[in-house]
Amino acid sequence: MSFWETITGSDLTREWKAFEARAAALPADYRAAWEKVAFHLLPYGDFTGRNLMPILDGVLGLLEETAAEGQSVHEVLGDDIAGFCAALAGGEGARTFRDRWRAQLNRNVARKLGQLGG
Repeated sequence: MSFWETITGSDLTREWKAFEARAAALPADYRAAWEKVAFHLLPYGDFTGRNLMPILDGVLGLLEETAAEGQSVHEVLGDDIAGFCAALAGGEGARTFRDRWRAQLNRNVARKLGQLGG
């Protein structure tokens, strides 16, 4: 990956388009599951979302394999897709981007209040 790709994110765009092309070949119920998984994983991404690419690739591979074997989506992912995604992202206590931003804001406010009060 070149510096330019890193800065512009063009490599991520190419990867995402490849994911979408692979997902388009899935049966309809698997495509719907893929969209739900992608939606529920996005909050766990870093600023660029680069950290999610291997996870998304693995999930798509799982869906492709199980579709080829004839299993149902329910057998693969279960009832709780959001919980499945939280487990993939690092557990139920995994921090989302909102959690990280909230912690940063709290640190900044505490630092400013410490400067005013001291």
